[in-house]
Amino acid sequence: MALTDCMIPTDLSTEKKAIKRKNWRNRVGLRWKIISSKSILHLMKNRSYRPTSDDVNQWAQSLDKLLSHKYGKAAFSVFLKSEFCEENIEFWTACEDLRTLTSHKELTSKAISIYEEFIKSEAPKEINLDFHTKNAIIQSLHEPTVESFLAAQRKVYSLMENNSYPRFILSDLYKELCAAARREDKHIKS
Repeated sequence: MALTDCMIPTDLSTEKKAIKRKNWRNRVGLRWKIISSKSILHLMKNRSYRPTSDDVNQWAQSLDKLLSHKYGKAAFSVFLKSEFCEENIEFWTACEDLRTLTSHKELTSKAISIYEEFIKSEAPKEINLDFHTKNAIIQSLHEPTVESFLAAQRKVYSLMENNSYPRFILSDLYKELCAAARREDKHIKS
């Protein structure tokens, strides 16, 4: 916190700690942004197919369009990692994978795995769910179906759509991806 003429420091050690915390958060945030943008731009440069500027622009139309595109989903995952909330996209993806399973044995195994990783209290990547949703999932684990996590998946999707996705579209990472795609389009046309 910076001192102004009208401020009198009451506890400089507290203020110094606050400044150190802020500086640390800024350094960590900047490092994540650098790593994130480099990794996704590297991904775009080293693939035989690169998203066009039309592809990247479509990602701004809806979260569905973003997640349905291989590179859009990868970019969004990188962004969520930079915001320390990658468990949301990982959970959503795990639920999508669950819905493709046809074998009851595989479905049961995957359902238990999702519960252990994302739902269970103190899970390594625990997502934020209300008691009723968690309880419904626990009850469904006795005979899991492809819809066992549907309510939780919808809540996480809504959270991403209303919070993370708008921030992603306004982020420097997305702007860099747009610029890289435009440069690539110009290079191809030349």
